[in-house]
Amino acid sequence: MEALQAALVEIVGSDHVLCGEQEMAPYLTDWRGRYHGHALAVVRPATVEAVAAVVRICVQAGVAVVPQGGNTGLCGGATPLETGRSVVLCLGRMRQVRALDADNNTLCVEAGVTLAEVQMMAQAADRFFPLALASEGSCQIGGNLSTNAGGVQVLRYGNMRDLVLGLEVVLPDGRIWDGLRGLRKDNTGYDLKHLFVGAEGTLGIITAAVLKLFPPLRRRATAWLAVPDPAAAVAVLSRLRGGCGDRVSAFELVGRPALELVLEHIEGARDPMSGPQPWYVLVELSDTHEQAPLEALLEQTLEVAMEQGEVLDAAIATSLAQAEALWALRENISEAQRLEGISIKHDVAVPVSRIAEFLACAGERLRRAWPEVRIVAFGHIGDGNLHYNLSKPESSANEAFIARTAEVNAVVHDLVHALGGSISAEHGLGQLKREEIRRYKSEVELDLMRSIKQALDPAGLMNPGKVL
Repeated sequence: MEALQAALVEIVGSDHVLCGEQEMAPYLTDWRGRYHGHALAVVRPATVEAVAAVVRICVQAGVAVVPQGGNTGLCGGATPLETGRSVVLCLGRMRQVRALDADNNTLCVEAGVTLAEVQMMAQAADRFFPLALASEGSCQIGGNLSTNAGGVQVLRYGNMRDLVLGLEVVLPDGRIWDGLRGLRKDNTGYDLKHLFVGAEGTLGIITAAVLKLFPPLRRRATAWLAVPDPAAAVAVLSRLRGGCGDRVSAFELVGRPALELVLEHIEGARDPMSGPQPWYVLVELSDTHEQAPLEALLEQTLEVAMEQGEVLDAAIATSLAQAEALWALRENISEAQRLEGISIKHDVAVPVSRIAEFLACAGERLRRAWPEVRIVAFGHIGDGNLHYNLSKPESSANEAFIARTAEVNAVVHDLVHALGGSISAEHGLGQLKREEIRRYKSEVELDLMRSIKQALDPAGLMNPGKVL
C-alpha cells in the first residue's frame, strides 16, 4: 500500500490522493445510500496522461480501478465493492474544453465537465445540447456517457449514445485511444465508441468526448394535461406527433400518487388542476423559429383530444414561470419519494404501444399479492421508459414489504420481459441489477458481453462487480 500510494502521489500530487476514511467517505457511498464500499485510495487526476499512468500503476499492482464522475448514479455503478481492493478514480478535475466548432455543431469536452456547464457552453455559442436531467448541476459528461443517460428529451433527440460523435478512452492496459472525431459519417470498421457508451466503466475510462450540438430552441409551449388512463395518454401522444411532428420534445406521464408526494413534500408545489385526476401528462412542444405558432398547434390538438375523451382537463403555461412550475412537479418526484421513505424502484422500458397493458397487468398482479401496495408510476412515456416504484403507506408495513424485494422484482420484471421490454431503461445495471439481468438476457447475449470484457480487460480490474 505504501508503494502504491507513493506512486500515485508522484503522478497526481499528494493533495489529490486521499487515503483517510473521513476524506474518502463521500466517494464510497452511492447517491441513494444503498451501497457502501471500501477503497485503498481515491485519486483525482487532471489529465488523460495522468489517468493512463494511474491505470498502469494499478494494473501492475493487481488493484482494481473504479471510475467515478459526479456520483449521482442510482444503481451503485460508481461505488467500489466492500473488498476494498480498489482505487476510486475520480474524474472531476478533468474540466477542459478541448474545442467548440459551431459550424460543425460539435463541442469537445473532458469527462469532468458537468452537464449544466455543457448546456451553458452550447447556449453561449447559440446552440443547444438537449440532454436534461434533474442532477445536471452535479452529474458529469463522463458519467452521462458511461451510463448512456436519457432524460426527458429522448423522444426527439435520443439518449447519450445518439448525442456523441467521438470519444477518448483510457483502456484497461493504460493505452489511450484517441477517437475524438467530429464526423457524422465514418465507415472505416467497427464503431468502437459504442463499446464504451453504457459500459459503466467496465471496459475503459472515458476521458473526453465530442458531443453533438443543435440549433437553439427559441419558442416553447408547455401544458399539464389530465387524462383518464395511460391508454388515453398514448393516444394523445400519437395525436400530437401526427399534428406537430418533431416539435413534440417531451411527453411525461405522472400518476396521481406521484403528484401527491410532490404536493406533500415539496414546498411551493401546487396542483395545476381544480380537482384530482388519476393520470397526468406533461407535454412540451419546441421550435427553432421565434414565430412558430406552438400554442395554437397545441390548443388545436388538445381540443380534438378533449372531444374524443382522451383529455379531461388542461393547463397551458402562459409564461416561463408557469412552465417552470409545471416542470418542477415532474422533476421533484424523485426527491419527494426520497423524503417519503424507502420504496422498491424499477426503471423499465416497454414498447410505447404496450405501456397501458403493462400498467394494468402489473397493478393487478401486485395488488393481488400485496393488497394496499402504493404504486408511484411516472416517466418518459414518449420513449416507453417508466419509473415504477412500490411501497406501503405505513412504515411498519413497508419494512416487511421491502424485505420481499426479490419477489416484487420478479413480478414486475417478468411482465416487462414478456412484453418485449427491458428491466433497465436508463439507470444502468451497476451492482443493483448485475445478477437480475442474467434472468432475462439470452446466453448468447451474455456470452458476447463476457467475450468483449475478456478481450479488453482480461484481468477483470476495470470496475469489477458491475454489469457482469
